[in-house]
Amino acid sequence: MASRVRFGLFHFDPATGELSREGTPIRLQPQPARVLALLLERPGEIVSREELRRHVWGNETFVDFERGLNFCIAQIRSALGDSADSPRYVETVPKRGYRFIAPASLTGPSGTPDPDLTGPPRTPLQAWTLAALVIALAAGAGAFVFVRQRVAVPATTVPIAVVPFDNQTGSIAFDAIAEGLADATVARLAQSDRPRLAVVGNAQLLRTARSFRDVKRIGAELDVDYVVLGQVQRDGSGVRVVAHLIRVSDERHVWANRFDRPELTLAAQGEIADQIARGVARKLQPSE
Repeated sequence: MASRVRFGLFHFDPATGELSREGTPIRLQPQPARVLALLLERPGEIVSREELRRHVWGNETFVDFERGLNFCIAQIRSALGDSADSPRYVETVPKRGYRFIAPASLTGPSGTPDPDLTGPPRTPLQAWTLAALVIALAAGAGAFVFVRQRVAVPATTVPIAVVPFDNQTGSIAFDAIAEGLADATVARLAQSDRPRLAVVGNAQLLRTARSFRDVKRIGAELDVDYVVLGQVQRDGSGVRVVAHLIRVSDERHVWANRFDRPELTLAAQGEIADQIARGVARKLQPSE
């Protein structure tokens, strides 16, 4: 079986593009996975944007490259809980490219150091990474958000970010509930039956305090077109969740709804997250 790459709490399989954190799978779409594989092939080195374009997208596909790569990096950072401002894993080198800056090592399938690998650690890692890239490109795996074939085809995937919901109840007991509602909304929006929504939900930038939140900055740095915001409120009669879908370009609310419940049990949180995801998806994917 092929070896994986370990860095921090994460394991990544270059051959399959599978990412996990302490054994828990983390969803990473095919193109971001290929970008991560290439960065891990050369830890500590700058990988130029042109190299990423050539190795990940190839020369046989027309790509809205700048937008596509920006989105891939945002997806990787979201999956790793990383930040462009204070990177722990992926560093932006202005006007040059990107660099993977965390220590990385090869492991066997069980997650332990691989005793069968010899020589400098980058050599087998390069072999597995390049093999994965060749296989993926040859198979044409996962035409992604911003790829267009030679026949002009409009991009249909909508990039969207979900900001952790604000707890406006005045009780710290609701902090975890507000965060859980946002996480559940991310999970519902990212379900495979909504392939035209590309969701960012764990980037450090999204955790900015409400008083300092800048929707246009979120859109520019994460390369998303829409942002989902929410508030959790409470009075004597129960709890209310208010959700908003905001278009980044003009900061206009294009959808909003409120959900009143006697209390926010786990079942109620799941139900509300599902209704938010359905409302957002219907607005952005009218065919749903």
